[in-house]
Amino acid sequence: MSLATTLPEEALLDFVTAQRWFGGKARDPNGLHVLDEAELRDGLADVLAEVVFSAGTHEIYQLLVGVRDGEWYDAFEDPATSRELIQLVRSGATIPSNEGTLEFHTLGALAPHGTENMVVRALGLEQSNSSVVLDDELIVKAYRRIEAGPNPELEMLAFLTSHGFGNVADLHGWWSYSGPLMDATLGIVQRYLPDAVDGWALAQRDPDALATRLRRLGEVIGTMHLVLASEPSDPAFCPEEPSAEALGLLTATIDEEIDQVFAQLPDVEAVAPIAGRGDEVRGLLRDNTHFGTLGKLIRTHGDLHLAQALWTEGDWVVVDFEGEPARSLPERRRKRSPLRDVAGMLRSFSYAASAVEGAPPGFEAHAREEFLAAYRLAVQAAGILPEGEQAIDRLLKVFELEKAVYELRYELNNRPDWVHVPVGAILQLMEPE
Repeated sequence: MSLATTLPEEALLDFVTAQRWFGGKARDPNGLHVLDEAELRDGLADVLAEVVFSAGTHEIYQLLVGVRDGEWYDAFEDPATSRELIQLVRSGATIPSNEGTLEFHTLGALAPHGTENMVVRALGLEQSNSSVVLDDELIVKAYRRIEAGPNPELEMLAFLTSHGFGNVADLHGWWSYSGPLMDATLGIVQRYLPDAVDGWALAQRDPDALATRLRRLGEVIGTMHLVLASEPSDPAFCPEEPSAEALGLLTATIDEEIDQVFAQLPDVEAVAPIAGRGDEVRGLLRDNTHFGTLGKLIRTHGDLHLAQALWTEGDWVVVDFEGEPARSLPERRRKRSPLRDVAGMLRSFSYAASAVEGAPPGFEAHAREEFLAAYRLAVQAAGILPEGEQAIDRLLKVFELEKAVYELRYELNNRPDWVHVPVGAILQLMEPE
């Protein structure tokens, strides 16, 4: 089957741009071109398609496409597709594409029985990828926007599992593409946790119960960072001492992002309290990076918030190690201060306090206190944070500011009704202590 001849690329573009996982909503797409495809079975293909934008940039997306009676459809919604992917992973299959190869890898943990009777359902979450659950035992995640290099989620899961960190869902396998176009991860298969509730849902359902479990969450995240800093012989994971210029480069990067976001603020009521105040925000950044150090640089989760932590069987499990979807893959794999993860979780408490009806008084302040106390205790002897409480607090404020500015851009492009949350955070950070 050749999609290049079977499918009109204009129709495929209409499909891609309408999806939640399409990352180019703020830009004008010019067209779509099929770059490569591999036939998984008759009538089912794994396709790499390039979306070209009017500014001359492009993005590559993975599409699982079926053709039936001359009509095409999104095959990832077909339960047979997920069953086929599981079979290919289990067998360690290799499938040629027009230009390269698809390789399926297994860790040997998948049951040998067939998949034809597996019950398949969509996960139904707001994500930048596509996930389905099989028999409430396995989850298949297909990455949508594809970039060259190993996906950070695959790297992190493999590393944490091999180094004894038990607070992740077991990795069972993955599939990848190799060819002249690029080498890239296409998807993974993990253990599914059917009785888990994520921290965001727990905040909505029972904020008091969440509050009692945040100290343990701080311990788990601290332990995760210790494990990620524990391998000096692996170049992709060994902790690094920041260069003398590292803090200046961090400041310059965040400063540029502030400048770009504030220069493009729309004339809407939601952003009026911070409109025209970009210089003040940049001044706040400089005030908190003028003195201080970064501590050690390590691999981090990269997009840590309450929805990435699942409460199950009396403990927390950390999930979704892809990193921030709006950042490039090299950025998501970069080593950073672990306090950047901490700032992400603190920002999530702010979102929860804003969104949860009936949240107890002082919920955000209490959540911050519980989480930070346990986290600092867990990592205090590891030497991965800056020395001194004042240095830690200053750097944490820098990363909270960076995260709030990132959120502002994201919400303006994707969820305008949520813009008030990062606006409120920026205003609060600018208040005198």
